[in-house]
Amino acid sequence: MHRLAHDDIEAATGRIADQVRPVTVTRTAPGEIVRTGHHDTAGGGADSCEVWLALEFMQHTGSFKARGAQNFIRAHRDAGTLPDIGVTIASGGNAGLACAWAARRQGVRATVFLPTTAPQVKIAGLRSYGADVRLVGTQYAEALAACEKFAAETGALAAHAYDHPLIAAGAGTLLAEIHRQVPGLDTVVVAVGGGGLFAGVATAARHHGIRTVAVEPENCRALNAALEAGHPVDVPVDSIASDSLGARRASAMALHAAQQHDVRSVLVPDDEILRARRTLWGNRRLVVEPGAATALAALTTPTTGPGIGYRPRAGEKIAVVLCGANTDPGDLITGRPEA
Repeated sequence: MHRLAHDDIEAATGRIADQVRPVTVTRTAPGEIVRTGHHDTAGGGADSCEVWLALEFMQHTGSFKARGAQNFIRAHRDAGTLPDIGVTIASGGNAGLACAWAARRQGVRATVFLPTTAPQVKIAGLRSYGADVRLVGTQYAEALAACEKFAAETGALAAHAYDHPLIAAGAGTLLAEIHRQVPGLDTVVVAVGGGGLFAGVATAARHHGIRTVAVEPENCRALNAALEAGHPVDVPVDSIASDSLGARRASAMALHAAQQHDVRSVLVPDDEILRARRTLWGNRRLVVEPGAATALAALTTPTTGPGIGYRPRAGEKIAVVLCGANTDPGDLITGRPEA
């Protein structure tokens, strides 16, 4: 197992600096985010903590995944290991979009495997990038098995949605950009699926002395369960955010990052994910997918037990990563995303 280091992230920064959009950050008004309706999650610290939103959903392809995909493909191009047949990846949607986009920029083909439950907006986006889209099974794990078989049979370069050091290192470049724009940052809050974004961000955050809060849906908790068990384990996947956070098992790389100092794993219920998503629309006219709203829900969820939500301290300076927006805005009215 490769243990991600800050050197990996610095190398990724050099590869992709001219290929990705620098993240935009915006500060929220006091009480705008942490206190929602009748909920006060801060125990007196809500009014004095400082919350910034990192608008990474404005990235190419609509999510942070573009960073890792560019790093992965450019590293293989530089090493001469990018085959003519192209790359293949299994994805809930966002990683596939990023891989197809990065592959097209290098003039190679992308074959993307998705579960049949993937949102139509993501399938349409993939086809717009010229990807060969293949729908297999109802969960990410089934799409992954089909992708691995395809790579073995054809010689296509197998990328991964999250469990690869080049993918995680690319994602980690986001933290340095946030840190430069928010001096004195105490905490970064990120949603977790399989753990690529988390592993990269947490590794970079540790280098800068910044705490990381890893947020998962209650019924989609691969990293949280791995921490409890002491090793990666399979978990059920049943969440409003499962199209982007629906990994059945967290990577060993993510678990290692989570076991380091100043990392906290918390869970949030689906109802609060939807509430956070509507809050962003109502307060900011920001449309994000449930996976992105999961990070924010850590601050808006009323704390009902150990490991549920995150209570900021008085004066704490926090950045919440809004990681993706490949969604249908109509979902904000109906409440639940449609496949």
